[in-house]
Amino acid sequence: MLAIIPARGGSKGVKGKNIKLLCGKPLIVYTIEAALAAKSIDQIVLSTDDPAIAKIASKYDVEIPFMRPKNLAQDDSLAIDNYIYTVERLNREFGCNHEEFTVLLPTSPLRLPEDISEAIELFVEKDANSVISCSKAHHPPEWAFKTRNNGAISRNFANKPMMNRQEYENVYFPNGSIYVFKYTLLRERNSYYSDKTYAYIMPPERSVDIDTEFDFLFAEYLMTRRDRND
Repeated sequence: MLAIIPARGGSKGVKGKNIKLLCGKPLIVYTIEAALAAKSIDQIVLSTDDPAIAKIASKYDVEIPFMRPKNLAQDDSLAIDNYIYTVERLNREFGCNHEEFTVLLPTSPLRLPEDISEAIELFVEKDANSVISCSKAHHPPEWAFKTRNNGAISRNFANKPMMNRQEYENVYFPNGSIYVFKYTLLRERNSYYSDKTYAYIMPPERSVDIDTEFDFLFAEYLMTRRDRND
């Protein structure tokens, strides 16, 4: 299966995030190494607009057949548009025939190769339109609230009685680590979801999605702890 690693150069939360050193290694390298070790992946394509990211990835068995257009690498660019563009161009110009593919974001360095393979196995077993990696939410959504301009709390679920956490059903959120798609789902529905979308549930210690400097420090702590226990 094709794996697309999308890594644009412009990062606001953490400058140069995708190539920032994490435990002495550029962040993106962890995703590349996991993809290379995953038994279900037979082609890895980097989608980037940044020559510095491309230079690092080119040291590995990763294809960079074209650079990502600038209009697909802006802060307001939709990821789904880039995935469609990448698969279409691979199929049209490079003799590929990709009908399904996985997306591995470089901001999730703690996923294991086994996570990638198991998510793909779930996709195949269920004949799914998509599989999305998820983590269990720490708190029920009913506890969430907004604040007004004066700082007062405005509850989103004001009509529902508050309960102890253990009384709520488990809910999950995408952790940004692994997406497996049928190309037709994205092309025809412009959506990640259908009635044949399944969750691949990952533990919290492998689900850090780096978006801030704090996330980076937390990932570094977890990685150091994991290496020490291996």
